[in-house]
Amino acid sequence: MTAPVRIAVIGAGTITQSVHLPSLARAGYEIAVVCDLSPSRVAEVTGRTGIRGTTSPAEAIAAPEVEAVLIATPGSHAQLALAAIRAGKHVLAEKPLALTIAEIEELEAAAAEAGVVAQVGYMKMYDPLTERARAELAELDDVRLVRITVAHPDDLPQVDHLRMTPPQPDADLAEIERAQAYEAEQSAIALPGASEAVQRYYRNVLNGSVVHELSLLRALGLELPETWTAEAFPSLEGSAPASLIATAAVGDVRYVLSWNWLPEYPEYDEELKVLASNGRLEYHLAKPYLLEERSRLRVERNVGLERRDTSYADGYETGFLRQLDAFARSIRHDEPVVSDFAGAKRDVRSLQALAKAVAAARGETVRTESDAA
Repeated sequence: MTAPVRIAVIGAGTITQSVHLPSLARAGYEIAVVCDLSPSRVAEVTGRTGIRGTTSPAEAIAAPEVEAVLIATPGSHAQLALAAIRAGKHVLAEKPLALTIAEIEELEAAAAEAGVVAQVGYMKMYDPLTERARAELAELDDVRLVRITVAHPDDLPQVDHLRMTPPQPDADLAEIERAQAYEAEQSAIALPGASEAVQRYYRNVLNGSVVHELSLLRALGLELPETWTAEAFPSLEGSAPASLIATAAVGDVRYVLSWNWLPEYPEYDEELKVLASNGRLEYHLAKPYLLEERSRLRVERNVGLERRDTSYADGYETGFLRQLDAFARSIRHDEPVVSDFAGAKRDVRSLQALAKAVAAARGETVRTESDAA
């Protein structure tokens, strides 16, 4: 028996209320304080749970009883993560961790100096079937195609079943504007010379969603492409997110990444498929906002004319829950962090290359942070 990790949760939005708070309870954490810039949202959560609340992230981080901080606010988490690390707190930061490699390197150095655990919230890396998928993938010979397809609906079809109270517009507007200005500055550092439309797409879609696909590729033992050919369609200038089709090559392996904005689609859907000479692998990832949702894995192997078709499922523990278990073990038992800052830097580097390719398809000549260095 070990003492429960005492944690502060910063950001009390949909993912926190639907997934993080119940998962923290299941994982045996002691939630010391919940923080959100919206007073009404804080009141709603604290009134329902009895957990102490605040609208001040600095107050939540500084609380002497807090050992660790879960950061689940919108947008980049670099500044809050750095503040928590410098305060000597362990950090689990949801994606996107940061928009630039320089920010992540600063976080790495600060975490090493403070001697704290720092983990990125890539729950797909901790899915119960990801390790099995990686092992099965290693048995495939002459892999030729890796294809990821995402169907991304608007929020309502994904969260309507939660029956949450609509958020009130009472958050600190000045703080929101400050955070948005910071993200715009970092986007310009990540993509010098890029148009505002490309920078916005980099912030919101690539770092806000596509980054999960890159972390999954790494978790399966696949290399991330350093260059892409890509197109965002129908337009980056519209009010709705543009869809993305991107291709790349790593050696003889071809990658196809298809991220599709389908606002009225009934549910989020994500599939990874690998085609090889002696078989294929299909990995259907669990949907978010469902506590007991399971991923599904199907593997076909052929030897001569004989074919074996195997389907895998696991228990009802999600990647969200298992990443919390791993975070606690890293804090209490010094286990290595799987979703670390080094991997996050590789993701950001590949995302910047994706944004550069999207810009090129629009006729823009754009450098990336790495090019500028």
